[in-house]
Order: sequence, then C-alpha cells, then structure tokens
Amino acid sequence: MENSQNRKEAQLEQFRVNNFGKKMTTNQGLKVSNDEDSLKAGVRGPTLMEDFHLREKLTHFDHERIPERVVHARGFGAHGEFELHRSMKEFTRAKFLQEPGTKTPVFIRFSTVVGSKGSADTVRDVRGFAIKFYTEEGNFDLVGNNIPIFFIQDAIKFPDVVHAIKPEPHNEMPQAASAHDTFWDFVANNQETAHMIMWLMSDRAIPRSFRMMQGFGVHTFRLVNEEGKAKFVKFHLKPLLGVHSLVWDEAQKIAGKDPDFHRRDLWENIEHGNVVEYEIGVQMIDEDDEFMFDFDILDATKIWPEEIVPVRMFGKITLNRNVDNVFAETEQVAFHIGNVVPGIDFTNDPLLQGRLFSYLDTQLLRLGGPNFAEIPINRPVCPFHNNQRDGFSRQRIDVGQVAYHKNSLANNTPSTSTWKEGGYVHYAEKVEGRVIQARSESFNDHFSQARLFWNSMTGPEKRHITDAFIFEVGKVQSASVRQQVVDMFVNVDRGLAIAIADAVGVNRPEGQQVDVTASSPALSQSTTPKYPNTLKVGVLIGSGFNGKEVKAVVKALLNQGVAVDIVGEHLGSLTGADGVKVMLNETFLTTSPVLFDSLYIVGGKSKNQAKFESDIREFINEAYRHYKPIGVASTGEAIFNKSDAKPGPGIIIASESGVEFPSTFIQAITEQRFWNRNIYTN
Repeated sequence: MENSQNRKEAQLEQFRVNNFGKKMTTNQGLKVSNDEDSLKAGVRGPTLMEDFHLREKLTHFDHERIPERVVHARGFGAHGEFELHRSMKEFTRAKFLQEPGTKTPVFIRFSTVVGSKGSADTVRDVRGFAIKFYTEEGNFDLVGNNIPIFFIQDAIKFPDVVHAIKPEPHNEMPQAASAHDTFWDFVANNQETAHMIMWLMSDRAIPRSFRMMQGFGVHTFRLVNEEGKAKFVKFHLKPLLGVHSLVWDEAQKIAGKDPDFHRRDLWENIEHGNVVEYEIGVQMIDEDDEFMFDFDILDATKIWPEEIVPVRMFGKITLNRNVDNVFAETEQVAFHIGNVVPGIDFTNDPLLQGRLFSYLDTQLLRLGGPNFAEIPINRPVCPFHNNQRDGFSRQRIDVGQVAYHKNSLANNTPSTSTWKEGGYVHYAEKVEGRVIQARSESFNDHFSQARLFWNSMTGPEKRHITDAFIFEVGKVQSASVRQQVVDMFVNVDRGLAIAIADAVGVNRPEGQQVDVTASSPALSQSTTPKYPNTLKVGVLIGSGFNGKEVKAVVKALLNQGVAVDIVGEHLGSLTGADGVKVMLNETFLTTSPVLFDSLYIVGGKSKNQAKFESDIREFINEAYRHYKPIGVASTGEAIFNKSDAKPGPGIIIASESGVEFPSTFIQAITEQRFWNRNIYTN
C-alpha cells in the first residue's frame, strides 16, 4: 500500500513538472491561441482546411488506437433493406428516394461509444446507430447515435471529450464507464455538455434492445431537389416495437450475467425471423426560416422539438440477415459521414465539418490504407470507375496505361458527369466572413434545452436521472469536481442539483435554474408504443405442475409472439401431475431473472424442495424490484406468498376471481414496467 502511494505521488509530481504552468503548443512547438474553436469563414461559416491545428489534433486522435476503433469499438451489425413508402422527389434528387416501393440494401452497425471491444453491452453509454445504404448512385452512410445531440459543438473538442470519458490513462480504469473524475471534470468545465448529460443520465443510455432504440443523424444536413432548392433536415429512425430501456440495477447485473445481451438479442431475433424494423424520416426547415427559432439549427447540442418541427416519415428499414463473419463485415465496415449521394448535402455545423475529415483519416489507419472501399462489406453495388491506383491491399487489378484526367490516349475516360447526368454537385451556398476562430453567439445557450428535456420527463424518469447523477458523481474522488457539477446543474433544475449535492457530500448550490417551462412529450419514453411480441418470459417450474393450465398459458404467449424459456433445476423433460411433459431449456444456474421481461411462476415439486423454492423466490424478488410483470399459476401461489413481492400492479394471480389469466397476463407483459409499484414497503 505504501509503495503504491509513493508511486502515485511520484507520478503526480512528474505530471506537474511536465505540464503545470506550461503553455499549450502544437506538436511542432507553436503556441496555440485557441483550442476551443476551429477556423471558419465567419462565425457560422464552413470550417477551413487551412486550420493546421484542427487537422493535427484530429489526425493524432484518429491514429491513437490500432486496430480497434478509437470509439464505437464494441459493435454488432446486421443486413437488411430499406423500402421507400413515400416519395421524397419534391425535396431531393437522390434516386433511392424517388419512387415508392424502391428497395435498397442496407447494413447497420450498433455500438457503444466508450468501452473497448471486449466490454459489456449494457453499460450506461451512448449507442452508435450507423447505416450504410448501398444505392444505385453509390453508398450513402448515415452515421448517427441513439441520442439526437452530442456533447460538444465543434469538432476540435472531440479528442478532448473522448480523452476525458475513456478510462483514466494512469490506471486504465474504469472500463466502459463515465463515472470517474476526468469525465465529470470535463463536463463541469465545458458546459456545452449540459444537454447531452441529461440524456446520458436518462434511461436512453441503457436501452432494452437494439431493436427498441431510436436512431438520429444528430447533425443538420441538406436535401437538395432537381431544381437545386434545398431544405435543412435532421434524420430520424423510430423502432416499430417502441423505445424501451432497462433499469440501472438490472443493466449492471446483466453485464455480469450476459455481457453479450444486446448482440445476442439481435442475433436470435433475426435467426428466428422476428420483425426488426425501423421507420425512417426527416425533420425539415426551409432555408428562409433558418433564424426563426430560439436555438441555432446548426448547433449539434440542440434538438428540433418534434412539436415545432414534425418528423416526416418516408420509409422503413427491416433487418433480416445476420452477418456470416463478424470480423469481415462488422469489424471491417467503414462508415464515413462524407459518403453521400446527389441530393444529400452538408451544412456548416462545425461538428459535422470536422467529422468529414476525421472519418476518412481513421479508416486509412484501421484498414491498412486507401483501398478499404474494396473490402466486400464496403464495396458499392453500383459500378465504380476512377484513376486511383495501387496502395496497400489493392484487390482490383487495373489494366491500361492511362491513370489520369484529362487524357487523349483513352478518349478522356473515365469522364466526369454533369448535374443532369447524376454527377454530384455541392450545394452553392453563399459563404462570406472573416477568417476567425470563434463560435456564433447563437451557440451560447447551454441550459434551456437541458431544462426542456427535464420538463418532458415523467416522475419515474426524473427519479432515474437523479439516481444516475448520484451514482456517477458519487464515484468522483475530487470534492472540487463534485461541487462544480452540482453548481453547473442547478442551471437545469434546482431540485435535481440539491438532491445530487446532498447525496455526494458537497454544498447545496446557490444559483437558479433557467426559466424554461416548455416541454416536449416526444422526448419521454412514456409515450412510446408497447407490444408483447419478442419479449421474453421465464417459466419457473417443477414436477407435478398442472399441465392443462401451463399448456394454455404458454400457447397464448407464443400466439402473441412472446418468447418463452422453461426454467427448472435441470435440463431435459419434466412431467406434470396429469402426465403432460415439458422440456426445460434453462436452469436456475444458467439463466437469471434480469434476462427476462417477465416471469410466470408455476412452481411444483423437487427432490430438494427448500432449494427449489429458494431459487424461485430469488427470481421473483429480483423481477419485482425491477418493476416487471409477474404471472402466478395456481400451483405457484404458495411460493409467491413466501417472496418479498406483494399483490398489486403487474402481479397477475390465476386463482383470483374474475381474472382471465392468459389475456390479463399478456396485457401486463405488454406494459413491461409498473412504476407505480412501491417496492420499498413491507
């Protein structure tokens, strides 16, 4: 212990010697005057390639890890198709968005952001939601997240937020977690993060499944039609099964019981032919209305509230095929936000502008050079011709003597295409302004939308956010950082900040919350659709069960698309009192209550009755604490009565008079959580 402390103090002293009081420079030793903003043509203009500091910082960051992705290392993908239901010809010339019924192959990769490739699926984190559309005009990559905003406003800050949230470099801990000093120190000292932190502390950061998770393009893009007229847009994906989440205690336990929980769920549902579908749409704003809102539409830390700017749905994505090889497909897929087709264009969002550089630079390192587009998962389905040659891992054998443009030896082929011929022409946006490192003043409001998000939450959702803050900030060792966080989030909600302060041992804040009373019901998961299909029920059973009763209930569940696992003391067959046999596919040791959406307590007999009943009670108690529905068969009531669970919301007991058990139980499963259950009463 003493040696460890001495080493830590020596390291701290060395850090002070190397860094304290020193001025920031580039790697060439040039002193840096601004490390907050990239160089732009005007405060709301495009980012300039002249910004050598931005390029050096992003290049170094992109090359920090090999071969694992720097962020989004933990991922899982699947194939499918996009079908256009509503023509978007009025708004874009993109061919795959013209004729209803057009189908386009897609590949989607879901991921966590912070953890390494070997980390768990259910950690509290942002989820990547990246889609590659293999269109007839080339690949279009929609590289987004399951949260519609981001931590920062300018790409030059991206290495900083990732360095802060990654495991601390002196001990490489904690893995795949934001509950540590450097992250919350970054948050408190970079208050543009406020809105994103509210989402990160919400249930959105612990989704129930990739199949029940929204997707967002995050940035403001443009759609451009055949006449050259443009609209500002944000992309949205909404799961047909609704948006559902785990509870934090459950998520932590699943990480230990099944760290592959999300990828297993996606794989198994696709293998079983279950529906994995998302509607896709856009919010649109006319160019003339760019400045009519109380937020800047180019600010990546802001949403466009759906009640103000509705989402226009135009198609559906269906995932229907698992990968054949995770490395060849999921690991080698190379998404790039700059992969667009005619009719889809960019804006001056400074976070988007930096990503346009960074993604390509990253792929050059990860995939061994410039020929990564020839890897099968990245290859377009349309023909491609150009004068690019050679390089690492070249797969195509080029012939002929000409590899330049313009030429006469090959009759000037390959030749360029005009706008009318489908050539990509950048939107002719007027750009003017002084070359400057600054941000528009319209980016300065960091708390109004964070407050809007808080106002939109239900009571249980607010309680979960508060508990998440207390857990995360409670892990911070620095009292100064804990105090700074509390003082920051009083701007969002005073009650929230006081609850955090009291729990983490710092002073209550003195400031006041922003005066925002508006809410956006679309932000609350309480408004999401709910369905029973593909939810999973654990049937806890012993010998001597009522075969007729169990068969009827299981049949009703399966008819509604509910997945059923029969759980007992051993694998194999089990016989009921009436001679009915069931096959057990899980045991109390091989599964866990946190892996089920609901339990059906059948009970029965066992050679070791005390152990059998104890195992079932543990399952009941866990599910009850996580607000899940529990069905109780006539033979299971005695065991249920010995548990901590009490009759009430979400508890369906077969012996109760007037209860149509199968249908009532299915209704409870559909509801998924019963937040009005008081789990703390005796």
